[in-house]
Amino acid sequence: MISPLAYIHPGAKLGENCTVEPFAYIEDNVVIGDNCHIMAHASILSGTRMGNNNKIYHGAVIAATPQDLKFVGEETTAEIGDNNMIRENVTISRGTASKGTTIVGSNNLLMENSHIGHDSVVGSGCIIGNSTKIAGEVTISDFAILSACVLVHQFGHIGSYVMIQGGSRINKDIPPYIIVGREPAKYSGLNIIGLRRRGFSNEAIKSIHEAYRIIYGSGTIVSKAVEMIKEKVEMTPEVASILDFIQNNAERGIIG
Repeated sequence: MISPLAYIHPGAKLGENCTVEPFAYIEDNVVIGDNCHIMAHASILSGTRMGNNNKIYHGAVIAATPQDLKFVGEETTAEIGDNNMIRENVTISRGTASKGTTIVGSNNLLMENSHIGHDSVVGSGCIIGNSTKIAGEVTISDFAILSACVLVHQFGHIGSYVMIQGGSRINKDIPPYIIVGREPAKYSGLNIIGLRRRGFSNEAIKSIHEAYRIIYGSGTIVSKAVEMIKEKVEMTPEVASILDFIQNNAERGIIG
């Protein structure tokens, strides 16, 4: 299962039943779990901590040196969970002294030529589209879908169950459950199809819709909209997560 034409440093640790194809490159200070498949010309660099059942396609680079001029060689990591599909030429930078690690959760699809910047956090169940670029210290919550060629500004936060249209440029935070599209990128309604596919009830979707109708349809500023939601909308877990995002996670302000 390990090609003699692959380079694997003696200090690297590989789990059971791994496949490493010809011309793959695995450095020292790497830990790879069980049942992983490293394809030809993939580079798994120092600081990689990878779980089980991951498939790393041709030309992907895991734990690349951060593209940050403040980085001075400190020992940091890139942590990859389980059951991820990381396609051709994807690059994932390891962390810097800021946070120490870049994290990609489990059950994600990172499509061809996408980039995850240093110290970013990608949750689980996400899809990152072809050539989408995630800058440093971005947080992407579970089950978010970013279509092709999306650009995400550093320090941004994207909520769970979000759908972002291809080609969008994101410089604000995006609260959960919504679609973002157009140019410049704006709120474009609820991600209703995505929510139904994930098992959200009609009642839950209705409460989400009521909250966003106040935020985006009432003409009030966001802080006042939050107070109106607390007064007028049933405080379901979904509504509570919207308010929590706005009040505690949207440091850049939410998208208009």
